[in-house]
This record gives sequence, structure tokens and C-alpha cells, in this order.
Amino acid sequence: MPVSAQLIPIHYYPNSADWFVQIRHLAMPIWLDSGHPQSSYGRFDILSAAPAVSLNTADGITRIQQGVLSETATQNPFDVLQSYLPPLQASLEQVPFCGGALGYFGYDLGRSLERLPQVALKDIELPDMSIGIYPWAIVQDHHKQQAWLVINKAVAAAYNFLEIEHICLANTQNSRFHDLKQNIKRTSNSFKINSLESNLKVGDYRLAIQKIHRYIAAGDCYQVNFAQRFSASCQGDSFEAYLTLRDSLPSPFSAYMELPEGAILSLSPERFIKLEQNQAETKPIKGTIARGKTPAEDAANALRLESSLKDRAENLMIVDLLRNDLSKTCTDIKVPELFSLQSFANVHHLVSTVTGTLKPNKTAVDLLASSFPGGSITGAPKIRAMEIIEELEPVRRSLYCGSLGYISACGNMDTSIAIRTLVRDKNNIHCWGGGGIVADSEPDKEYQETIAKVKVLLDTLEKNFNRTES
Repeated sequence: MPVSAQLIPIHYYPNSADWFVQIRHLAMPIWLDSGHPQSSYGRFDILSAAPAVSLNTADGITRIQQGVLSETATQNPFDVLQSYLPPLQASLEQVPFCGGALGYFGYDLGRSLERLPQVALKDIELPDMSIGIYPWAIVQDHHKQQAWLVINKAVAAAYNFLEIEHICLANTQNSRFHDLKQNIKRTSNSFKINSLESNLKVGDYRLAIQKIHRYIAAGDCYQVNFAQRFSASCQGDSFEAYLTLRDSLPSPFSAYMELPEGAILSLSPERFIKLEQNQAETKPIKGTIARGKTPAEDAANALRLESSLKDRAENLMIVDLLRNDLSKTCTDIKVPELFSLQSFANVHHLVSTVTGTLKPNKTAVDLLASSFPGGSITGAPKIRAMEIIEELEPVRRSLYCGSLGYISACGNMDTSIAIRTLVRDKNNIHCWGGGGIVADSEPDKEYQETIAKVKVLLDTLEKNFNRTES
């Protein structure tokens, strides 16, 4: 396979926010953020803007924008996406992404794959899928402290790269990250938010859990991921909020993306599916406990989670579901890691790993679509769990529990599960907290767990940006 991408060394910044501010004036800017330097889990950051093609799906119709040309498609959105990816190219040793697709796949895109009831209110206007085909990217390797401008003319032959090259090759060392938030705050567009409120009262949450327990007892399902949503009105620059949130909760699968209708602020700790050299890997999180207030309490909480038979059983259910999902497009399915402890600023998690080898006639898009949405945030069996979620959650999930990431022209893919994620829709912002409900789940404990998962995000926003304190 030919190598079509060109690599140009550029200035490395320890914090990729310094690069993002230099390209965010362009259309559809996106930053797949490893959380560096605060997070030690991630390695690469990928940043781009001004896609050659944009694909935005809503209610089963994909709007395709290519320069001044616009058309629509009613085919499966994953098939539409595949048709805009170039023929497979050889990978580059230095970087995982050599041009291709960047963006998000919302949870409700699952309706294009399965027939689901339509009960929950759709009150967020962002597309179900928003993907750009980007022929260039800035890729930063935080392990080697190197950065490259990647240009791939095979992705979009007629694309004008002159402005991008000028931005990346000019003297960019005058910008410094520690000034960014202060500079944003000095503008009249400083971010402000009203108090975030849940869409479920405690009593309503208990009633929903009781109904899930009845479904489990009747044999409909084994586990259902159930969530509540926190919402508030807001104004100003979402990027200011994102910079502050990533300081509070550095996460290896974070992302920031701006759209005409709003923005995505994701602080996700969870990988959905990675594909590299035809080797697939998914790392479901199932099992959560809050961090302790003292080192002794924190160690005790971690031990309690690791020894919890309930959390291990939940995790194993999802591992089995993902083994089945991967088997649709992969062979040699293995589980090299079960119940590994991962610790973040706010919680400890149990994380397992499932791997497989992509079948010769399958693509990264096939792998993603056959496993979408992720089993760790739906339940088991998946389709019945999604039907119950639709029945019991009062509003649709939008991006929440969908996925963000990239599909490279070289066949590589890496995607997150969109948890710990905020969705800005015009002058409203939303954040979800959920958890897996099984037969022995206690409603009040589950309710508190949903809050613990997003408490750092909610507290950070209200402490730093509350309108009533301005």
C-alpha cells in the first residue's frame, strides 16, 4: 500500500491547548485530547479543523457538505462515512492518524442500526453524528515530545493547505498555555452558567430502578445502564469551561469539538474500540467507587471495589457482551485483562480488556458499527436494555454514551465512550451520570454513584462559572 501522507516536524507544546487556539477560528475545530500533562495514561493528541467534507446525520438523513456543494443521503450513516474514506493506505510509524475521519457518533445513531421505540423526548438539536473528513492534522506525541503537521492529499486532492502550513510553520512559540484562560476571561465572552439541575427527582429514580428490577426478575435482561441528566442555561465561550474542567479531571480520552450549534466537552476515561495494524481492543469500565478523602480511606475504597463480587459480576457481563460484538468482525477473541483497577481524580474503576484480529474483508467502520453503541453503557442483552433505557429515561441521550474519535486513512481507529461528557446545545449545557443496574442494585447507592461520577465536573462549573457569583 502506498504512503500518501506527508509529515512535517513542527513545534512541540507540552499542552496542546497552545496549538488549538491557533486553529479554532477555522470551521469544525476538534481536539482529541490525551489530558497531558496532568494525565499519565494518554500519549497522542490529534487536532484539526476546516474539514474537506462534513457529514451531519439527524433523524436518519445525512447532510453532506463539500465546499459550496451540499447534498443529502438516506443510507446507513456508517455506510455514508465509509464511502468518503480514501482507499486504505500504509500507516506511518510516527503517528497513529494520517488524515481521515474525526468527530462523534451519538448514542441515538444506534437507531440507524436497530429498530427502537421512540418514547423519550428529543430536546437537543445537535446532529446524531457529526464527522469531518480532514486531510490534515497536528499530532503531538507527549512521550517523545515531538509534533508533526500531517498532510494527506489523497484524502482531498483539491484542498488548499496554504493557510494550514502558514499557521503551523510560522513562529508559534509566542503563545503560552498559562495565559490562555486569563486571555479568554478578559473578553466579553467569558463563560457563565446557571445552577445545574437534574431531570430526575430521587423518588422518580427509585421508581425507575424498581421497574428495571422487575424486568430483570422477569428474565428480560441482566443489566441496564440507567442515567440522569443535569442541565443548565449558559452563555459565553465553552472553551474556557473546557480548559478549567480538564484541569480538574484530566482524562486520557478527552475531547473538545466546536459545532455551529454548540460544542462537545468530553472528559472521558473510557476507550471504546481501538484498531491498530488490524488488532482490535476494547476496554469496558464497569465498577466504580468514589476516591477517599484520606490515603487510608482511598486505599480501603479501592480494595472494596476490587473485592466486590457485584461489581465483578457486572463487569463480566459486559465483557461477554463485547466478546460477542467483536466476534462479528474479528477472530481470535481474547480477554487478556479482567477487573484491572484504574484510578482517576474522582473515582476508582474496574477496567477489563477484550481483543481480537480484524477479519480480512472487514474495515474499521464495520468494526465500529457492529459494536455500536458500547455494551458498557447499554446493558445486557444490548437491544432489550436499549429499549428499557428509551422507556425509562425521559429524554434522549444525544452524544452521551456514544463515541468520539478518529478513523485514519491507514485503517487505524481509536474511539472513546462519551461519558463524563458535556453537550452544549446553543444556550443550554447538559451532563449525564449513569450506572449499570443489576438484580441486587440498591437504588439509593446507585443514585449517589451517578452523582459521584460527575460531581467534579458539576462542582467545577458551578464554582468557577456560576452566574449568580459574577
